[in-house]
Amino acid sequence: MTALEKIHIIGVGDDGFEGLSERATQWVQSADLLVGSAQTLAAVPGGKAERIEASNDLDQLVELVASRPAQRIVLLTTGDPMFYGVARYLCDRLGKDRFEVVPHVSAMQLAFARVKENWDEAYLANLATISLDRVVEKTRSAEKVGLFTTDAIPPARVASALLNRQIDYFTVYVCENLGSPDERVTQGELGEIGKHEFSPLNVMILVRKPDVPDRPREMAGRRLFGNPDEMFLQSKPKRGLLTSAEVRAIALSLLDLGSRSIVWDVGAGSGSVSIEAAQIAAEGTVYAIEMDADDHQLIVENAERFAATNVVPRLGIAPDAWADLPDPDAIFIGGTGRGVARMTELAFQRLRSGGRIVINVGSIHNLTAVYDVLRSATTDVNVRQVLISQAVEQLEAVRFEAMNPTFLISAVKVEN
Repeated sequence: MTALEKIHIIGVGDDGFEGLSERATQWVQSADLLVGSAQTLAAVPGGKAERIEASNDLDQLVELVASRPAQRIVLLTTGDPMFYGVARYLCDRLGKDRFEVVPHVSAMQLAFARVKENWDEAYLANLATISLDRVVEKTRSAEKVGLFTTDAIPPARVASALLNRQIDYFTVYVCENLGSPDERVTQGELGEIGKHEFSPLNVMILVRKPDVPDRPREMAGRRLFGNPDEMFLQSKPKRGLLTSAEVRAIALSLLDLGSRSIVWDVGAGSGSVSIEAAQIAAEGTVYAIEMDADDHQLIVENAERFAATNVVPRLGIAPDAWADLPDPDAIFIGGTGRGVARMTELAFQRLRSGGRIVINVGSIHNLTAVYDVLRSATTDVNVRQVLISQAVEQLEAVRFEAMNPTFLISAVKVEN
């Protein structure tokens, strides 16, 4: 059986062949077949290798390289082939063992370097493969965004789409022709960017302005519970501020609310749990307890936005903040701090007989501490780990991006 030759995928920069490493140069010079765009093939000096200009049809590309198992094939791409490039697709179809990948600096890396911003937690997207509507909604609550635009969706159209959704709290950079002599970086507001045309070869970066609340999604299609996170007014993203829609829906089901329930939401953040609990317990009262003044104000505004008149925001530090409140039928605690176990113990003491408590924690340490507290207080305790993955379009394929795992500890106050 003939051994399969490795297929080498090599990223080429604007400095062309001269910018390749010695190892990559040797692979190019010894290749039987060079495959790439007209631009990347032109960057490589003439040689004996056969040259095929690749089409945009990735399935045809797979068929081409798979049909020549004994040839030394070099696939030339731009930038980093694993970053919104063909390498991931080919590896998924033919197996990682068939390939060696040599990246160049990607245009996205260069763009963030030019504007001197890190991209550790930036939302990155390619408008050639992801719809503009989805990018706009992802941008709503992002800290930083990096976009590959297209001829059909240039920076001006992106800016207009954001402004139409009242997303106006970003500083924008458009980085054109990166690495070439006519490179240019334009900084401005979204309204300014929307008035200009740019080179088709550009990367658009958005950096959220500090301490500016985001603008929530319109209220069309509002649900009783499980509303998308983007429908709530949120401050500049804070870790643990908002209980995600999926976790929120499970937690509310575990609280087993009635129409007249009295509910405490301890550490209410922006009030998403409080508001949806209030919509379920429409004739009851939900006390949204929050110690941060800015977040307390967000609860007020979100409650007005959802017309949740039975939400009572309470600014203060628990347990003092609940000292004069009526005993609850249900309690929700968002447990991101070290004192969540003690808070659970004190809150459970105020819970009415037969009432339910649900605590959301993200760490094993807090899970163990809260579980031990509840097990010493009642016989009805349950723990659920919530693992959610969301589909992300990648080229012509779909992959799943996992959210951080979280735990829900629920208990019923059973009288001994």
